[in-house]
Order: sequence, then C-alpha cells, then structure tokens
Amino acid sequence: MTAIETVRYDAVVLGGGDPGDAFAAAHGVAVKPLIPVNGQPMALYVLRALHGSGRVARIAYVGPLTPEIEPLIDMRVTDHGSLLANLEAGVEALEVDGQGAQRVLVVTADIPMLTAAEVQDVLDRASPEAALVYPVVRREVCEAAYPGVRRTYARLRDGSFTGGNLFILDPALIGQFLPRLREVLAARKAPLKLAGLIGPGILLRLLAGRLTVKALETRVSELLGVPARALITPHAAVGTDVDQDEDLALAAAYLGQEKPPA
Repeated sequence: MTAIETVRYDAVVLGGGDPGDAFAAAHGVAVKPLIPVNGQPMALYVLRALHGSGRVARIAYVGPLTPEIEPLIDMRVTDHGSLLANLEAGVEALEVDGQGAQRVLVVTADIPMLTAAEVQDVLDRASPEAALVYPVVRREVCEAAYPGVRRTYARLRDGSFTGGNLFILDPALIGQFLPRLREVLAARKAPLKLAGLIGPGILLRLLAGRLTVKALETRVSELLGVPARALITPHAAVGTDVDQDEDLALAAAYLGQEKPPA
C-alpha cells in the first residue's frame, strides 16, 4: 500500500437546496439532488462513486434522503440553508465522535456523471500539504467530453477554467479559513468590496485574463491564511453539475450508455 492510499478521507455530500427551487419542483422533488436521472436520484450516482473509489471511510449527507440513499451514508445532517453552513455542519458531524479523518472531501450531490475512478484520481493527486484543494477543469476538456455543454469559465493566462463541484480540506484548519471564506463569498456581487478584500490589482488582472493559476493560488492562500492549491483535473464530470433541463438531458444520455448499478 502506498503512502497516498493510507490517507484517510471522510466525505461531506451537500444534498440540500432551496425549498423554493423551481427546477426541483418541476420534477416533483423537494431539492435538486433528488431529481431522478434515468429513474434514480442524481445523488445516488455521486454516493456510488464515493463508495467505489476505495478512498472514502465515512459519508455525512446534508439534506433530505430517499430509501435508496439512506443505506449508502453513515450519518444524516439537517440542511442548514447555505453551502458554508452545510459544509460546517457536515464536518462537525464527522468530528463529533473523535474519529474524524485526516482530510475531508466535500462534494455536491448534483454531479451524477462523476465516477469512482475520477474520485480516486482527484484524491490521489491532491496536494498533501494544502489545507484547501480546489479542482478546476479546462474549457476544452469540458467541451470535448460533453459537446454543447454550457459552463461558466474564468479566463486566466494559463487557459480558461471552470470550477469543480468538489474540494478537499483539512478539517483541523476549517475554523481558521471559513470566516474569511464566508466574507469573500458575501462580497462576490459587490465589486468594490471584493476588490478591497482580494486587492484591486489582482482583481483587474483576473478580469483582464492576465492572472496565472499560481498567482491566484498565492493570493487565495494569503487571503484565507492557509495553504490553498488549485488542482487542474482532466475529468469533465468534476466541473459539470446539473442546473437545468438541458444538463439533465445530457446526464441521462451519458449515463444511459451503460446500465446503472442496481
């Protein structure tokens, strides 16, 4: 067994959502991750990928359950209404018995095309010294895997990237960087406030597409007060969540190529 394979991971799966989500309501479910893909809740595909990776010891699931989901999780956590609150609640649930893992994988429950091999590869390639690892996917990788897919991309000097729907953190340091992360997210729609937080020079270089991945890592690390790293992954599914009907049709067609596990 290699050193990488001995790292223990727990997982927090974010399966909550806005009770007023029109997309979920249109499909007759309470929250988006319960929308069926080829007859099964999309969250179920994510949970199977985690189990199949061979890298995840325990799973805390935040949000409402179905009978199919319940056997695949170790603990259920009540939806607290926001991504960061749910993240914090999930990590706390894993730590409450003193058996918390060295690292925690946080994954949204709306990326049904994620596979076990992709989970394993992301975890095995994650920087071990970083308190926060955030996978990103190149635009050309997404468009080659799923022609016509629509994603939001950030243009950097190294290329155009979309953010992943999972990340890895050191649970011992979450209290150190979470308050600052909450502040940054709160300012994301207020350009002047955001510029004050990350620095106007960095913001201008980002908007102009002149910022490198390395420079962005450095600034995020300074801002959060912990080592943060971007992981450029070749797996388009990591950056492809289901947000609308055309995404749902894509996932159904893609997953329909093989018979889903029973």
